[in-house]
Amino acid sequence: MNKKILFIPLIAFLVLVAVFAIQLGKNQAGDDPTKLESVLIGKQVPKFRLEDLAEPGKLYNQDVFKGEPLLLNVWATWCPTCYAEHQYLNELAAQGVKIIGLNYKDQRNKAVQWLNELGNPYLISLFDGDGMLGLDLGVYGAPETFLIDANGVIRYRHVGDVNPRNWSEKLQPLYQQMLEEDKQ
Repeated sequence: MNKKILFIPLIAFLVLVAVFAIQLGKNQAGDDPTKLESVLIGKQVPKFRLEDLAEPGKLYNQDVFKGEPLLLNVWATWCPTCYAEHQYLNELAAQGVKIIGLNYKDQRNKAVQWLNELGNPYLISLFDGDGMLGLDLGVYGAPETFLIDANGVIRYRHVGDVNPRNWSEKLQPLYQQMLEEDKQ
């Protein structure tokens, strides 16, 4: 048997592994995993009815997203990246950026304790213990942040942490644009 023939399956396998590796590193928007597309861009926040994180029984619906531009930050105590971004969200809130929090698939008592210990950047903290609003929003995991205009329309979706770099390069200009549109 020809020894060269024995290498053909090995070469085919290596080519297949290379193709899979390249494809795993990409998504529909290109190479950046923070640019996952969302079918909700340009549409109203889905209808929901959720309790306040710290005040069980106090209910909110999608109307909380109307009136002024804001960020919807999806977070959880089990998410190490959420912990990493939390201090920066506190800084943004101190600068006047309006943020609503969506506590996603978490334990209420742990989430309340987290905010008490680390600070609360949120105007409202919604409790999505079963993840249904997250599912309706197409959330892949935490953290994710949505920019929502004064009419409750989702304008942008950011996957991953909010940090000084992506805030200044992408999120702040979009947020500022929404604020200016709201003044008109």
